[in-house]
Amino acid sequence: MNNKPQARIRGIGSYLPQKILSNSDLEKLVDTTNEWIVTRTGMNERRIATKEECTSHMGAYAARAALEKAQVTAADIDMILVATMSPDYLCPNTAGLIQTQIGATRAAALDIQAACTGFLYGLSIAKALVESGTYKNVLVIASEKMSSFIDYTDRNTCVLFGDGASAAVVSDSGKGWFVDTVRLGADGELADLVIIPAGGARHPASQETVEKREHFFRMSGKEVFKHAVRRMEMAAKECLDATGLAADDIRWLVPHQANLRIIDAIAKQMNIPDEKVYKTVHKYGNTSASSVAIALDELLQEQQLNHDDHLLLVAFGGGLTWGAALLTQT
Repeated sequence: MNNKPQARIRGIGSYLPQKILSNSDLEKLVDTTNEWIVTRTGMNERRIATKEECTSHMGAYAARAALEKAQVTAADIDMILVATMSPDYLCPNTAGLIQTQIGATRAAALDIQAACTGFLYGLSIAKALVESGTYKNVLVIASEKMSSFIDYTDRNTCVLFGDGASAAVVSDSGKGWFVDTVRLGADGELADLVIIPAGGARHPASQETVEKREHFFRMSGKEVFKHAVRRMEMAAKECLDATGLAADDIRWLVPHQANLRIIDAIAKQMNIPDEKVYKTVHKYGNTSASSVAIALDELLQEQQLNHDDHLLLVAFGGGLTWGAALLTQT
């Protein structure tokens, strides 16, 4: 008899700032138009955090929502994993800051940096920790304040990103969504396609790096698009093969909300009809690591799902990193 625990998401929560940055607002900041943005990205608006809303604060709000839905207390959490590329500080880690904000005094705390794929990387680690018997309850948080690193004079990137946070309680028991399998990948050869050039040990902050605007996010959009669809499709097919499922068995595809063109392309490649693809990109933009679970949280609130329904999550980000996860309702 196999008594190995199976990891499941018992509760999921999210947080979005109230401030809205619309396409018409961006028209006043850079040389762009609403038509240009919608045509190329599918985005109409995005949320922007206030000066007081740090990455840790948004992550703590999402964490409390997930804990409430999971009916788990902060004292029950053994480990906090925070996926972010926009931490409050280089040191200390954001997970430790959230630990004290939510009162999870028993929990260990670790940050993960896998850019937009961060939530899936965190989910994979949580699954391993739970199924190995190391921990019973792992809190996976993805929180991003991308607006702090966006150059609002660069129309190619500033129209894409918004702020927000999401969280999931991954446990060894209880009702929710089994984490059947997670498949991840990376290619450091292409690291320069998505990068914040300065601020780390290689190029510490200096007058020169500030003048060259090297502390802002940079991305080679066309090159990223080429890799994103192919890599996400590959990871998704690996998940399906590992579980013996076909694309037709998927109730919903929940993709990283990077760009409507990328979302539509991955769905087309996998022959998943548009009505089975969940999208939030039009109203939140790309919230990096938090986007997949923000979309998942909304999906679970809005749609009636049944026992044994399957959800397929896919993401792609800087690093380059990519991944997919297959969930099944318990």
